[in-house]
Amino acid sequence: MNIVDWKLQEIRQTPHKVDVRQLYDKTDAQAMHIVLQPGEQLKPHITPVDVFFFILEGTPSVQIGEEKQQVAENSLVESPKDIVHCLFNHSDKQARILVVKTPKPTSKARIL
Repeated sequence: MNIVDWKLQEIRQTPHKVDVRQLYDKTDAQAMHIVLQPGEQLKPHITPVDVFFFILEGTPSVQIGEEKQQVAENSLVESPKDIVHCLFNHSDKQARILVVKTPKPTSKARIL
């Protein structure tokens, strides 16, 4: 059994410059853990694979295409491939998001 504690994973260097840690990396899927402090956000970007966001903590705003909405804890948001998406933390509390990409991308996301 492989158990991964997100707090023990290395923070990855990304163009978003926020706390992103890889939890799972296999051919069929990739899972990342993101922490957004108050005022932080991801840069709008497009991924070449389907993605879903599961809100673990906080109430970040999620943008998929032209639609942007604040999302409650324990909610899942789908983002189809080739659609711009972004995460924002406009609150005064930390937000934690599990991001799953399937299948694992073979090319990088396109930052807008």
